[in-house]
Amino acid sequence: MLMRVATVISSRGTCTRAYVGAVIAIEGRVISMGYVGAPSGMPHCIEVGDEIGEDGGCIRTVHAEANAIAWAARNGFGTEEAELFCTHEPCLACAKLIVNAGITRVVYEHPYRKHDGITLLNDAGIEIFNMPAPEDTFDPSRGGIMVIDDDDDDNDDHYKRVN
Repeated sequence: MLMRVATVISSRGTCTRAYVGAVIAIEGRVISMGYVGAPSGMPHCIEVGDEIGEDGGCIRTVHAEANAIAWAARNGFGTEEAELFCTHEPCLACAKLIVNAGITRVVYEHPYRKHDGITLLNDAGIEIFNMPAPEDTFDPSRGGIMVIDDDDDDNDDHYKRVN
């Protein structure tokens, strides 16, 4: 369920390179959400275009995980012992924030182009699960929600441990 929330939140993203959403939860209750976008008050990719850096990523965008952690901190919500559900595998910079935020479990759907973030999370003892997206899932690039397969086969309860 929380991964589905992260997927829906990803539709708020303003970077056209990837629609990414993140949800931070404690004991199954959402305490913060984030999506990709420019820093507050700055122009967004959808307004002025992507700004691609040397590594191929957009440097205008703050990642969904970082935005979720920042929002929680700004609003006084502790993230110690929390779980993070993210539509994409965390990058190295976000992994560092996840470790320092005290998050103990990360669940993601899609792989990232580099896997150094997962390596760091693994080295830090954080539980990491890859939960592949069902074939019929939310796709912000298509402008809406498609039907999510929910035939009570409990597929959304099956995780593939990556560490």
